[in-house]
Order: sequence, then structure tokens, then C-alpha cells
Amino acid sequence: MAETDRDQRTEEPSQRRQQEARERGQVPRSRELATFAATFGGAAALVAGGTTLATRLAGELRRGLAIDPRVLADPDSMQAALGAAAHRTILALMPLFAALMVLVLLAGVALGGWNFSPRAFAPDFARMNPREGLRRVFGLEGFTEAAKALLKSVVVGAVCVGVAVHLLTDVMHLGESTAVAAIARAARLLGWALLWLSAALAPIAIVDVPLQLFQFRRNLRMSRQELRDEAKETEGRPETRQRIRQMQQQVARRRMMHKVPTADVVIVNPTHFSVALKYDPERMRAPRVVAKGVDHVALAIRRIAEEHRVPVFEAPKLARALHRSTDLDREIPPGLYVAVAQVLSYIFRLRTLPPTAAARLQRPDPTVGDEYADA
Repeated sequence: MAETDRDQRTEEPSQRRQQEARERGQVPRSRELATFAATFGGAAALVAGGTTLATRLAGELRRGLAIDPRVLADPDSMQAALGAAAHRTILALMPLFAALMVLVLLAGVALGGWNFSPRAFAPDFARMNPREGLRRVFGLEGFTEAAKALLKSVVVGAVCVGVAVHLLTDVMHLGESTAVAAIARAARLLGWALLWLSAALAPIAIVDVPLQLFQFRRNLRMSRQELRDEAKETEGRPETRQRIRQMQQQVARRRMMHKVPTADVVIVNPTHFSVALKYDPERMRAPRVVAKGVDHVALAIRRIAEEHRVPVFEAPKLARALHRSTDLDREIPPGLYVAVAQVLSYIFRLRTLPPTAAARLQRPDPTVGDEYADA
């Protein structure tokens, strides 16, 4: 990546960009945090169990030097003794190794999370590019790594000198103790020395963790053109999105048409607007719009209503007001309660009367409030 391209990448990485990076095995990692975890874990284990470990190792050393003359005649005796000693030594060191392994794994997972990517095992020939190598060495990241290494060398070196001077007297007195006591004491001194060393590595790890996170997100930054291209790939081109919306509208329209036969009345205007209403006093607070449409859709709603003998009531102003004020599957607004109630009352009464009496029933003329005058 050239510096000019890097300067153009001013936008934060998208979720898709970060996911693709994880699939390639690119996650933030801090070697300083892993080093601190291993050093601190080993030091703590030596301080806590150094005496026991040293005693067991001293016992193995004594057992190895005390050879039974009777087994020297057997050619396989030395090999068996070596195998048994190695097995016991590994078992003695196993708690220390297990603690180190767990701490190193936790240090890695704590920053970038657990991630396994087969693509990370594939060879990356771009890293063999000399230009990229020089850029990494002499670029900002190379300068940062060099400064960090120099700082770590100075800090660790100063701490090592201080620890050596502080423990010099105790180390010199080890020769005055027995072998077992000297080994146990040396293990504890080594543990405390590593603790001081890990304390020196802690500030470096604290600085390195946010630095690695910053560099990781900086390398994943995107330009505005990349964001636009990704949005097109994710959401599709405008033509595709329009086609999807059309298909969704067709599905919704078919679903709406299936509800027309269940309506109580269809209010029309008389051909441009059609609104189908359903009212169930036990489940609804007010009549609900189950279907509506204009022009060709309005004609289709009216045709389906006539086929299923759903009453069709012509009220131009009320049809326009219902269509423009109420969405599908929503209850009508309070301002239209009276007008719709007049229509439904008329329709429900028609159902109970014989044809001759229904023909003489006066048809209502519902009025629409002033707030719907322009509807």
C-alpha cells in the first residue's frame, strides 16, 4: 500500500471489512502482552511452588547419581533409568508448563479474540516484494517497532542490573547451604528476579496494546470510494433494489387481495379509489383497513368484492380520506369514526332485512370532517 493510498483511507473500516480481515487471519495481536504474560506466569509459578519443584528436581538428581551396581550388568538398564527419570522430571515441570501455556493463550485471545483461519496458512507472495519489505522496515511501523525494541532493551537492561545488584549477596551465600536448600533458594531467587522483570515489561505491554489496536484499525481504513463500492456490493445496484421492491410490493398486493373477501364493505370513489374495511367488535376498537388501492388496484379490489358478494359503497370523499389517512392493517382515525359508522350500520342492517325492505332503506350520505376536506 503506497503512502498516497494510505492518506486517502480516512474512513473507519466497515463491519464487512473487519470480518474479511478475520477470515484472512488478520487480528490484532501484541507480542509484548504475550511476553509479559509468560514472564509473569513463570515468575509467579516459581515463587509459589519453586521450593517444591526444586526439591523434586534435587531428588531426581540424587537418584540419577546414585547408581545401583547390580543393574550395571544389564545393557538396557541405563536406557530404562533415563526414561524413568525423564518421565518424572516432565511430570514435575508440567504445572509450570501448563501455567505458561494457559497464560500465553489468554494473552493472545484477550486482545484479538479466538480466531482460526485456514487462509492464513496460504503463502502470501506479496510479502516477498522487496518494496513492501523496505516500506515495513523504514516506514512508520518499522520506526515504531525499532523505538519499542530500544525502549524495551533500556528498561529491561536497567531492571536486570538492579536485580542482579540487589540479589548478589543472596546468590553468593548459596554456596554455604546444602545442595537441596541451595537449589530451592535459587529457584525462589529466580522467581523474584522474573517478577521484577515482568514488572518492567508491564508498562511496555500497556503501551503496546492500544498501539496495536490503533495500527490494526489504521491498516483496515477505507477510502470513501471503497465504502461506496462495498455498499453497492452489499445492497445491490439501484436497478436490483428497485426490482426487489417491486417483487415485495407484488407479494404484499397478492396478500392484500386475499383479504378482500373477508371485508365487511368496500368504499369506492367510484373507480379511482377503493378501501376495504373489516370490523370485529370483539377484537377491534375501530374498523380496520384490510385492502386499499388506486386506479387498476382499486378496480381489482372492487372486482374481487363483487365476485365474493362483499357490499360496495360509493362515497368519493370518504374513500379518498380513508386511503390517504390510514395504512394497511391499521385502524381508521377517530375523525372518520362517525362517517364509517354510518356506512357500516347501513350495511349491517341491509343483511337483516328482506330484499323489498332493503330496497326502501334510505342510503346514508356520510360527511367528512374539515381536516379531510383536501383528501
